[in-house]
Amino acid sequence: MTKIGLLLIALVFFVGPMGAMAQERPNIIIIYADDMGYGDLQVQNPDSKIPTPNLDQLASEGMRFTDAHSSSGICSPSRYALLTGTYHWRRQFGIVGAFGEPFFDNSDVTLPQVLKDNGYKTACIGKWHLGWNWKFKNEPSGEVMQWGRMRKFYQPEDVDWSQPIGGGPLDRGFDYYFGDGTINFPPYAWMENDRFVQLPQSVMDVHNVGFDIEEGEWEFRPGPKVEGWNSYEVLPTLTKKTVEWIAKQDSKEPFFLYFALPSPHAPIIPNEEFKGKSTAGPYGDFVYQTDWVAGQVLKALKEKGLEENTIVIFSADNGPEHYAFERAQKYGHFSMGEFRGLKRDVWEGGHHVPFIVKWPNHIEAGTVSKEVVSQIDIMATLASITNTNLPKNTAPDSYNLTPLLKGKTYSSPLREATVQNTNEKIWALRQGKWLYIDGPSGEHSKMPESFKELRGYKDFETAGLLFDMEIDAEQKNNLFNEYPEIIKEMQAVLERYRQQGYSVKRPSK
Repeated sequence: MTKIGLLLIALVFFVGPMGAMAQERPNIIIIYADDMGYGDLQVQNPDSKIPTPNLDQLASEGMRFTDAHSSSGICSPSRYALLTGTYHWRRQFGIVGAFGEPFFDNSDVTLPQVLKDNGYKTACIGKWHLGWNWKFKNEPSGEVMQWGRMRKFYQPEDVDWSQPIGGGPLDRGFDYYFGDGTINFPPYAWMENDRFVQLPQSVMDVHNVGFDIEEGEWEFRPGPKVEGWNSYEVLPTLTKKTVEWIAKQDSKEPFFLYFALPSPHAPIIPNEEFKGKSTAGPYGDFVYQTDWVAGQVLKALKEKGLEENTIVIFSADNGPEHYAFERAQKYGHFSMGEFRGLKRDVWEGGHHVPFIVKWPNHIEAGTVSKEVVSQIDIMATLASITNTNLPKNTAPDSYNLTPLLKGKTYSSPLREATVQNTNEKIWALRQGKWLYIDGPSGEHSKMPESFKELRGYKDFETAGLLFDMEIDAEQKNNLFNEYPEIIKEMQAVLERYRQQGYSVKRPSK
Protein backbone atom coordinates (compact mmCIF):
# COMPACT_ATOMS: atom_id res chain seq x y z
CA MET A 1 0.00 0.00 0.00
CA THR A 2 1.26 3.52 -0.79
CA LYS A 3 2.22 6.04 1.82
CA ILE A 4 -0.78 8.16 0.79
CA GLY A 5 -3.12 5.21 1.34
CA LEU A 6 -1.70 4.54 4.80
CA LEU A 7 -2.05 8.23 5.63
CA LEU A 8 -5.72 8.22 4.58
CA ILE A 9 -6.43 5.16 6.75
CA ALA A 10 -4.71 6.86 9.69
CA LEU A 11 -6.80 9.98 9.15
CA VAL A 12 -10.01 7.95 9.09
CA PHE A 13 -9.14 6.32 12.41
CA PHE A 14 -8.05 9.63 13.92
CA VAL A 15 -10.79 11.96 12.67
CA GLY A 16 -13.63 9.44 12.91
CA PRO A 17 -13.65 8.96 16.66
CA MET A 18 -13.00 12.66 17.27
CA GLY A 19 -15.90 13.62 15.03
CA ALA A 20 -18.11 11.12 16.76
CA MET A 21 -17.05 12.49 20.13
CA ALA A 22 -18.02 16.01 19.06
CA GLN A 23 -21.43 14.80 17.92
CA GLU A 24 -21.97 12.80 21.12
CA ARG A 25 -21.71 15.87 23.31
CA PRO A 26 -25.36 16.52 24.10
CA ASN A 27 -27.12 19.81 23.59
CA ILE A 28 -28.58 21.18 26.82
CA ILE A 29 -31.76 23.15 27.45
CA ILE A 30 -32.85 24.35 30.86
CA ILE A 31 -36.45 25.57 30.98
CA TYR A 32 -36.80 27.54 34.20
CA ALA A 33 -40.31 28.49 35.29
CA ASP A 34 -40.96 31.36 37.68
CA ASP A 35 -43.00 30.92 40.90
CA MET A 36 -44.42 27.55 39.82
CA GLY A 37 -45.44 25.25 42.65
CA TYR A 38 -44.72 21.55 42.93
CA GLY A 39 -48.47 20.87 42.89
CA ASP A 40 -49.09 22.79 39.67
CA LEU A 41 -47.94 19.86 37.54
CA GLN A 42 -50.70 17.35 37.05
CA VAL A 43 -48.23 14.45 37.02
CA GLN A 44 -47.33 15.38 40.61
CA ASN A 45 -50.77 16.29 41.88
CA PRO A 46 -53.69 13.93 41.17
CA ASP A 47 -56.07 16.65 42.40
CA SER A 48 -54.61 19.36 40.16
CA LYS A 49 -57.11 21.56 38.36
CA ILE A 50 -54.56 22.43 35.67
CA PRO A 51 -53.79 20.28 32.61
CA THR A 52 -50.02 20.11 31.95
CA PRO A 53 -49.80 17.63 29.05
CA ASN A 54 -46.38 18.65 27.76
CA LEU A 55 -44.60 18.56 31.11
CA ASP A 56 -46.38 15.31 31.96
CA GLN A 57 -45.08 13.91 28.67
CA LEU A 58 -41.57 15.17 29.46
CA ALA A 59 -41.74 13.34 32.80
CA SER A 60 -42.88 10.16 31.06
CA GLU A 61 -39.80 10.33 28.81
CA GLY A 62 -37.25 11.16 31.51
CA MET A 63 -36.66 11.17 35.26
CA ARG A 64 -38.86 13.09 37.67
CA PHE A 65 -37.48 14.01 41.08
CA THR A 66 -39.99 14.16 43.91
CA ASP A 67 -37.61 15.75 46.45
CA ALA A 68 -35.85 18.50 44.51
CA HIS A 69 -35.08 21.98 45.82
CA SER A 70 -34.08 25.45 44.76
CA SER A 71 -31.41 27.21 46.79
CA SER A 72 -33.74 29.98 47.92
CA GLY A 73 -37.43 30.80 48.22
CA ILE A 74 -37.04 33.84 45.94
CA CYS A 75 -35.95 34.63 42.38
CA SER A 76 -32.44 36.05 42.00
CA PRO A 77 -30.68 33.86 44.58
CA SER A 78 -31.99 30.62 43.07
CA ARG A 79 -30.91 31.71 39.58
CA TYR A 80 -27.43 32.54 40.81
CA ALA A 81 -27.15 29.16 42.54
CA LEU A 82 -28.30 27.26 39.46
CA LEU A 83 -25.77 29.00 37.20
CA THR A 84 -22.80 28.71 39.60
CA GLY A 85 -23.31 25.56 41.65
CA THR A 86 -22.93 27.78 44.72
CA TYR A 87 -25.38 28.43 47.53
CA HIS A 88 -26.73 31.94 47.08
CA TRP A 89 -26.05 32.86 50.71
CA ARG A 90 -22.32 32.73 50.05
CA ARG A 91 -22.95 36.01 48.17
CA GLN A 92 -26.21 37.59 49.36
CA PHE A 93 -29.80 36.83 50.31
CA GLY A 94 -32.13 39.26 48.55
CA ILE A 95 -33.29 39.75 45.00
CA VAL A 96 -31.65 42.18 42.61
CA GLY A 97 -33.87 45.26 42.58
CA ALA A 98 -34.79 47.49 39.67
CA PHE A 99 -31.55 48.80 38.12
CA GLY A 100 -29.63 46.67 40.60
CA GLU A 101 -25.98 45.68 40.40
CA PRO A 102 -24.89 42.13 39.44
CA PHE A 103 -25.45 39.36 41.98
CA PHE A 104 -22.13 37.84 40.91
CA ASP A 105 -18.64 38.42 42.23
CA ASN A 106 -16.03 38.82 39.52
CA SER A 107 -14.42 35.60 40.75
CA ASP A 108 -17.57 33.54 40.14
CA VAL A 109 -17.38 30.95 37.37
CA THR A 110 -20.66 30.05 35.71
CA LEU A 111 -22.03 27.00 33.94
CA PRO A 112 -22.23 28.78 30.55
CA GLN A 113 -18.62 29.92 30.92
CA VAL A 114 -17.23 26.42 31.39
CA LEU A 115 -19.46 24.96 28.66
CA LYS A 116 -18.43 27.75 26.30
CA ASP A 117 -14.78 26.93 26.98
CA ASN A 118 -15.63 23.36 25.99
CA GLY A 119 -16.95 24.38 22.57
CA TYR A 120 -20.59 24.97 23.41
CA LYS A 121 -22.64 27.75 21.85
CA THR A 122 -24.48 29.41 24.73
CA ALA A 123 -27.67 31.47 24.89
CA CYS A 124 -29.95 32.96 27.51
CA ILE A 125 -33.49 33.95 26.57
CA GLY A 126 -36.00 35.43 29.00
CA LYS A 127 -35.81 36.64 32.58
CA TRP A 128 -32.32 37.56 33.79
CA HIS A 129 -32.90 39.21 37.20
CA LEU A 130 -29.24 38.93 38.15
CA GLY A 131 -28.23 42.53 37.68
CA TRP A 132 -26.32 44.73 35.25
CA ASN A 133 -23.66 47.43 35.46
CA TRP A 134 -25.95 50.35 34.77
CA LYS A 135 -24.58 53.81 34.04
CA PHE A 136 -26.52 56.73 35.48
CA LYS A 137 -26.36 60.43 34.74
CA ASN A 138 -27.72 61.36 38.15
CA GLU A 139 -29.68 60.06 41.13
CA PRO A 140 -33.26 58.91 40.50
CA SER A 141 -35.44 61.95 39.85
CA GLY A 142 -38.87 60.27 39.81
CA GLU A 143 -41.12 59.82 42.79
CA VAL A 144 -44.42 57.98 43.26
CA MET A 145 -46.58 56.76 46.14
CA GLN A 146 -46.81 52.95 45.97
CA TRP A 147 -47.61 50.27 48.56
CA GLY A 148 -47.99 52.83 51.32
CA ARG A 149 -44.70 54.65 50.84
CA MET A 150 -43.04 57.17 48.57
CA ARG A 151 -40.75 55.42 46.10
CA LYS A 152 -37.96 57.08 44.15
CA PHE A 153 -37.26 55.76 40.66
CA TYR A 154 -35.08 56.38 37.64
CA GLN A 155 -36.66 58.21 34.74
CA PRO A 156 -35.40 57.75 31.15
CA GLU A 157 -33.30 60.92 31.32
CA ASP A 158 -31.50 59.67 34.46
CA VAL A 159 -29.92 56.69 32.67
CA ASP A 160 -27.05 56.70 30.18
CA TRP A 161 -28.36 54.53 27.35
CA SER A 162 -25.53 55.37 24.93
CA GLN A 163 -23.13 52.58 25.98
CA PRO A 164 -23.53 48.78 26.02
CA ILE A 165 -24.90 47.54 29.34
CA GLY A 166 -22.25 45.34 30.97
CA GLY A 167 -22.40 42.83 33.78
CA GLY A 168 -25.25 40.84 32.25
CA PRO A 169 -25.49 37.51 30.41
CA LEU A 170 -22.72 38.27 27.89
CA ASP A 171 -20.27 38.82 30.75
CA ARG A 172 -21.34 35.55 32.44
CA GLY A 173 -20.58 33.17 29.58
CA PHE A 174 -23.53 33.55 27.23
CA ASP A 175 -22.91 34.24 23.55
CA TYR A 176 -26.41 35.59 23.07
CA TYR A 177 -29.16 37.14 25.16
CA PHE A 178 -32.68 38.26 24.38
CA GLY A 179 -35.21 39.27 26.97
CA ASP A 180 -36.96 41.97 28.95
CA GLY A 181 -34.80 41.53 32.02
CA THR A 182 -37.55 41.05 34.61
CA ILE A 183 -41.21 41.37 33.64
CA ASN A 184 -42.32 43.50 36.61
CA PHE A 185 -39.13 45.61 36.91
CA PRO A 186 -37.97 48.50 34.71
CA PRO A 187 -36.79 49.14 32.14
CA TYR A 188 -39.81 47.79 30.27
CA ALA A 189 -38.07 47.20 26.98
CA TRP A 190 -36.46 44.44 24.92
CA MET A 191 -32.74 43.92 25.22
CA GLU A 192 -30.72 41.94 22.70
CA ASN A 193 -27.23 41.02 23.86
CA ASP A 194 -26.12 44.16 25.74
CA ARG A 195 -28.19 46.87 24.04
CA PHE A 196 -31.85 47.79 23.92
CA VAL A 197 -33.75 47.13 20.73
CA GLN A 198 -35.71 50.33 21.34
CA LEU A 199 -34.89 52.92 23.99
CA PRO A 200 -37.40 53.64 26.76
CA GLN A 201 -38.76 57.16 26.49
CA SER A 202 -41.70 57.18 28.88
CA VAL A 203 -42.47 55.95 32.42
CA MET A 204 -44.62 53.05 33.60
CA ASP A 205 -47.67 54.40 35.42
CA VAL A 206 -48.00 51.82 38.19
CA HIS A 207 -51.52 53.04 39.01
CA ASN A 208 -52.81 52.90 35.44
CA VAL A 209 -50.99 50.24 33.45
CA GLY A 210 -53.43 50.48 30.56
CA PHE A 211 -54.42 46.81 30.50
CA ASP A 212 -56.75 44.67 32.58
CA ILE A 213 -55.61 41.89 34.90
CA GLU A 214 -57.90 39.14 36.20
CA GLU A 215 -56.00 37.81 39.22
CA GLY A 216 -53.57 39.42 41.66
CA GLU A 217 -51.83 42.72 40.99
CA TRP A 218 -49.56 43.99 38.25
CA GLU A 219 -46.74 44.40 40.79
CA PHE A 220 -44.88 46.69 38.44
CA ARG A 221 -42.13 48.87 39.84
CA PRO A 222 -42.04 52.43 38.46
CA GLY A 223 -39.45 53.25 35.84
CA PRO A 224 -38.65 53.74 32.15
CA LYS A 225 -40.63 51.94 29.46
CA VAL A 226 -40.95 51.79 25.70
CA GLU A 227 -44.02 53.53 24.32
CA GLY A 228 -46.89 51.08 24.00
CA TRP A 229 -45.23 48.38 26.10
CA ASN A 230 -47.63 45.46 26.49
CA SER A 231 -46.70 42.77 29.00
CA TYR A 232 -49.18 40.37 27.39
CA GLU A 233 -46.70 40.17 24.50
CA VAL A 234 -43.71 39.16 26.64
CA LEU A 235 -44.22 35.40 26.93
CA PRO A 236 -45.31 34.93 23.28
CA THR A 237 -42.30 36.94 22.07
CA LEU A 238 -39.85 34.96 24.18
CA THR A 239 -41.37 31.70 22.95
CA LYS A 240 -41.07 32.79 19.33
CA LYS A 241 -37.44 33.88 19.81
CA THR A 242 -36.55 30.59 21.48
CA VAL A 243 -38.11 28.47 18.74
CA GLU A 244 -36.31 30.57 16.09
CA TRP A 245 -32.99 30.24 17.92
CA ILE A 246 -33.28 26.45 18.10
CA ALA A 247 -34.14 26.31 14.41
CA LYS A 248 -30.86 28.10 13.58
CA GLN A 249 -28.62 25.66 15.44
CA ASP A 250 -26.11 23.42 13.66
CA SER A 251 -26.29 19.78 14.71
CA LYS A 252 -22.48 19.63 14.57
CA GLU A 253 -22.01 22.32 17.23
CA PRO A 254 -23.38 21.58 20.72
CA PHE A 255 -25.39 24.29 22.40
CA PHE A 256 -26.56 25.28 25.87
CA LEU A 257 -29.81 27.24 26.12
CA TYR A 258 -31.06 28.72 29.38
CA PHE A 259 -34.71 29.61 28.77
CA ALA A 260 -35.86 31.55 31.83
CA LEU A 261 -39.62 32.01 31.70
CA PRO A 262 -41.42 35.01 33.25
CA SER A 263 -44.40 32.77 34.00
CA PRO A 264 -46.41 31.94 35.98
CA HIS A 265 -44.96 34.80 38.07
CA ALA A 266 -47.24 37.81 38.63
CA PRO A 267 -48.56 39.64 36.73
CA ILE A 268 -50.86 36.71 36.01
CA ILE A 269 -51.63 37.40 32.36
CA PRO A 270 -52.57 34.37 30.26
CA ASN A 271 -53.14 35.21 26.62
CA GLU A 272 -56.66 35.05 25.23
CA GLU A 273 -56.33 31.63 23.60
CA PHE A 274 -55.41 30.04 26.93
CA LYS A 275 -58.22 31.49 29.04
CA GLY A 276 -60.58 28.89 30.45
CA LYS A 277 -58.17 25.99 29.79
CA SER A 278 -58.01 25.14 33.50
CA THR A 279 -60.46 25.11 36.39
CA ALA A 280 -58.04 26.97 38.66
CA GLY A 281 -58.78 30.49 37.45
CA PRO A 282 -56.45 32.83 35.51
CA TYR A 283 -53.36 31.47 37.26
CA GLY A 284 -54.28 27.95 36.20
CA ASP A 285 -54.66 29.19 32.63
CA PHE A 286 -51.25 30.87 32.89
CA VAL A 287 -49.67 27.60 34.06
CA TYR A 288 -51.40 25.87 31.14
CA GLN A 289 -49.83 28.42 28.80
CA THR A 290 -46.45 27.87 30.46
CA ASP A 291 -46.84 24.16 29.77
CA TRP A 292 -47.70 24.98 26.15
CA VAL A 293 -44.51 27.06 25.88
CA ALA A 294 -42.45 24.11 27.11
CA GLY A 295 -44.20 22.02 24.47
CA GLN A 296 -43.19 24.48 21.76
CA VAL A 297 -39.54 24.12 22.77
CA LEU A 298 -39.77 20.32 22.65
CA LYS A 299 -41.54 20.49 19.29
CA ALA A 300 -38.81 22.76 17.89
CA LEU A 301 -36.14 20.28 18.99
CA LYS A 302 -37.95 17.42 17.31
CA GLU A 303 -38.54 19.30 14.06
CA LYS A 304 -34.85 20.24 13.91
CA GLY A 305 -33.85 16.60 14.49
CA LEU A 306 -32.09 17.45 17.77
CA GLU A 307 -34.37 15.66 20.22
CA GLU A 308 -32.28 12.50 20.59
CA ASN A 309 -29.09 14.36 21.46
CA THR A 310 -30.48 17.01 23.80
CA ILE A 311 -30.75 17.01 27.58
CA VAL A 312 -33.86 18.91 28.67
CA ILE A 313 -34.16 20.04 32.27
CA PHE A 314 -37.34 21.61 33.61
CA SER A 315 -37.59 23.24 37.02
CA ALA A 316 -38.71 26.42 38.81
CA ASP A 317 -36.93 29.03 40.90
CA ASN A 318 -39.11 28.72 44.03
CA GLY A 319 -42.60 27.97 45.26
CA PRO A 320 -45.81 29.77 44.32
CA GLU A 321 -46.73 33.36 45.26
CA HIS A 322 -49.09 34.24 48.15
CA TYR A 323 -52.11 34.27 45.82
CA ALA A 324 -51.96 30.48 46.10
CA PHE A 325 -53.70 30.58 49.50
CA GLU A 326 -56.84 32.18 48.09
CA ARG A 327 -56.68 30.00 44.97
CA ALA A 328 -56.65 26.83 47.04
CA GLN A 329 -59.73 27.90 48.97
CA LYS A 330 -61.58 29.23 45.92
CA TYR A 331 -60.81 26.55 43.34
CA GLY A 332 -59.52 23.61 45.36
CA HIS A 333 -56.17 23.75 43.56
CA PHE A 334 -53.12 23.58 45.83
CA SER A 335 -50.11 24.97 43.97
CA MET A 336 -47.84 23.99 46.86
CA GLY A 337 -49.06 20.39 46.65
CA GLU A 338 -48.90 18.66 50.02
CA PHE A 339 -46.18 20.95 51.34
CA ARG A 340 -46.40 23.69 53.92
CA GLY A 341 -45.64 27.25 52.89
CA LEU A 342 -45.06 29.32 49.77
CA LYS A 343 -42.51 31.54 48.06
CA ARG A 344 -40.15 33.29 50.51
CA ASP A 345 -40.72 30.64 53.20
CA VAL A 346 -38.19 28.23 54.61
CA TRP A 347 -41.17 25.91 54.97
CA GLU A 348 -40.97 23.15 52.39
CA GLY A 349 -43.38 24.81 49.95
CA GLY A 350 -40.99 27.72 49.49
CA HIS A 351 -38.24 25.71 47.81
CA HIS A 352 -39.58 22.21 47.02
CA VAL A 353 -39.91 22.53 43.24
CA PRO A 354 -40.68 20.55 40.08
CA PHE A 355 -37.55 18.95 38.60
CA ILE A 356 -37.56 16.80 35.46
CA VAL A 357 -34.60 15.64 33.37
CA LYS A 358 -34.90 14.02 29.94
CA TRP A 359 -31.81 12.53 28.29
CA PRO A 360 -32.74 10.10 25.52
CA ASN A 361 -30.89 6.76 25.49
CA HIS A 362 -29.30 7.51 28.86
CA ILE A 363 -32.17 8.06 31.31
CA GLU A 364 -34.76 5.32 31.47
CA ALA A 365 -38.10 6.78 30.43
CA GLY A 366 -40.71 7.29 33.11
CA THR A 367 -38.41 6.88 36.11
CA VAL A 368 -39.10 8.59 39.42
CA SER A 369 -36.39 9.38 41.98
CA LYS A 370 -37.01 10.12 45.66
CA GLU A 371 -33.39 11.22 46.15
CA VAL A 372 -32.96 14.66 47.74
CA VAL A 373 -31.35 16.86 45.08
CA SER A 374 -30.79 20.55 44.50
CA GLN A 375 -30.66 22.79 41.45
CA ILE A 376 -27.13 23.58 42.60
CA ASP A 377 -26.25 20.05 41.43
CA ILE A 378 -26.95 20.92 37.79
CA MET A 379 -23.50 22.46 37.26
CA ALA A 380 -21.40 19.50 38.43
CA THR A 381 -23.76 17.08 36.68
CA LEU A 382 -23.60 18.79 33.29
CA ALA A 383 -19.84 19.25 33.62
CA SER A 384 -19.50 15.51 34.15
CA ILE A 385 -21.81 14.57 31.28
CA THR A 386 -20.02 16.89 28.83
CA ASN A 387 -16.54 16.01 30.08
CA THR A 388 -16.02 19.65 31.04
CA ASN A 389 -13.36 20.51 33.59
CA LEU A 390 -14.48 22.64 36.50
CA PRO A 391 -11.77 25.07 37.62
CA LYS A 392 -10.57 24.78 41.19
CA ASN A 393 -12.92 26.17 43.86
CA THR A 394 -15.89 26.45 41.48
CA ALA A 395 -19.33 24.90 42.08
CA PRO A 396 -18.45 24.34 45.78
CA ASP A 397 -21.90 23.02 46.66
CA SER A 398 -22.71 21.01 43.53
CA TYR A 399 -23.05 17.22 43.54
CA ASN A 400 -22.69 15.14 40.39
CA LEU A 401 -26.03 13.41 39.74
CA THR A 402 -24.93 11.58 36.58
CA PRO A 403 -24.79 8.08 38.15
CA LEU A 404 -28.24 8.69 39.59
CA LEU A 405 -29.59 9.72 36.19
CA LYS A 406 -28.18 6.55 34.67
CA GLY A 407 -29.97 4.35 37.17
CA LYS A 408 -27.53 3.90 40.05
CA THR A 409 -29.16 3.54 43.44
CA TYR A 410 -27.60 4.52 46.76
CA SER A 411 -27.96 2.83 50.13
CA SER A 412 -27.58 6.21 51.83
CA PRO A 413 -28.41 9.73 50.60
CA LEU A 414 -26.18 11.04 47.80
CA ARG A 415 -26.02 14.51 49.39
CA GLU A 416 -24.55 14.69 52.87
CA ALA A 417 -26.98 17.53 53.56
CA THR A 418 -28.82 20.39 51.84
CA VAL A 419 -29.15 23.93 53.18
CA GLN A 420 -32.43 25.80 52.73
CA ASN A 421 -32.49 29.53 53.26
CA THR A 422 -34.25 32.67 52.04
CA ASN A 423 -33.04 35.35 54.44
CA GLU A 424 -30.19 35.62 56.89
CA LYS A 425 -32.41 35.29 59.98
CA ILE A 426 -33.52 31.69 59.54
CA TRP A 427 -31.79 28.58 58.21
CA ALA A 428 -32.81 25.00 57.53
CA LEU A 429 -30.80 21.84 56.96
CA ARG A 430 -32.06 18.67 55.34
CA GLN A 431 -30.02 15.56 56.18
CA GLY A 432 -31.48 12.25 55.12
CA LYS A 433 -35.04 12.12 56.38
CA TRP A 434 -34.48 14.89 58.92
CA LEU A 435 -35.23 18.56 58.40
CA TYR A 436 -33.98 21.02 61.00
CA ILE A 437 -35.04 24.69 61.13
CA ASP A 438 -33.18 26.97 63.53
CA GLY A 439 -36.24 28.96 64.57
CA PRO A 440 -39.83 28.45 65.75
CA SER A 441 -41.33 28.92 62.27
CA GLY A 442 -40.38 28.69 58.62
CA GLU A 443 -42.94 31.31 57.66
CA HIS A 444 -42.47 34.56 55.78
CA SER A 445 -45.59 34.60 53.59
CA LYS A 446 -48.34 35.11 56.17
CA MET A 447 -50.70 32.15 56.12
CA PRO A 448 -54.39 32.99 56.62
CA GLU A 449 -56.03 31.41 59.65
CA SER A 450 -58.70 29.94 57.37
CA PHE A 451 -55.99 28.12 55.41
CA LYS A 452 -54.38 26.82 58.60
CA GLU A 453 -57.73 25.37 59.62
CA LEU A 454 -58.22 23.88 56.17
CA ARG A 455 -54.88 22.06 56.30
CA GLY A 456 -54.76 21.35 60.02
CA TYR A 457 -51.63 23.43 60.71
CA LYS A 458 -50.68 24.71 64.12
CA ASP A 459 -47.98 27.08 65.32
CA PHE A 460 -44.98 25.83 67.32
CA GLU A 461 -43.36 27.30 70.42
CA THR A 462 -39.97 25.56 70.49
CA ALA A 463 -36.70 27.38 69.81
CA GLY A 464 -36.23 25.32 66.66
CA LEU A 465 -38.04 22.71 64.59
CA LEU A 466 -37.32 19.12 63.58
CA PHE A 467 -39.38 17.03 61.16
CA ASP A 468 -39.17 13.50 59.84
CA MET A 469 -39.82 14.22 56.16
CA GLU A 470 -40.33 10.58 55.23
CA ILE A 471 -43.58 10.45 57.19
CA ASP A 472 -44.36 14.13 57.73
CA ALA A 473 -43.83 16.05 54.49
CA GLU A 474 -46.50 18.54 55.58
CA GLN A 475 -44.40 19.53 58.62
CA LYS A 476 -47.14 19.09 61.19
CA ASN A 477 -45.37 17.00 63.85
CA ASN A 478 -42.48 18.88 65.47
CA LEU A 479 -39.91 16.52 67.04
CA PHE A 480 -37.53 19.20 68.29
CA ASN A 481 -37.71 18.19 71.96
CA GLU A 482 -37.36 14.47 71.25
CA TYR A 483 -34.01 14.26 69.43
CA PRO A 484 -31.50 16.73 70.92
CA GLU A 485 -28.48 14.75 69.69
CA ILE A 486 -29.68 14.79 66.07
CA ILE A 487 -30.26 18.53 66.31
CA LYS A 488 -26.79 19.06 67.75
CA GLU A 489 -25.21 17.09 64.91
CA MET A 490 -27.20 18.97 62.27
CA GLN A 491 -26.30 22.34 63.80
CA ALA A 492 -22.64 21.36 63.51
CA VAL A 493 -23.02 20.44 59.82
CA LEU A 494 -24.79 23.70 59.06
CA GLU A 495 -22.13 25.73 60.79
CA ARG A 496 -19.36 23.81 59.02
CA TYR A 497 -20.91 24.50 55.61
CA ARG A 498 -21.25 28.17 56.40
CA GLN A 499 -17.68 28.54 57.68
CA GLN A 500 -15.60 26.42 55.32
CA GLY A 501 -16.85 27.89 52.03
CA TYR A 502 -18.00 24.63 50.42
CA SER A 503 -20.25 21.68 51.18
CA VAL A 504 -18.89 19.07 48.76
CA LYS A 505 -15.23 18.18 48.43
CA ARG A 506 -14.18 17.67 44.83
CA PRO A 507 -11.64 15.01 43.94
CA SER A 508 -8.28 16.57 42.99
CA LYS A 509 -7.34 16.11 39.34
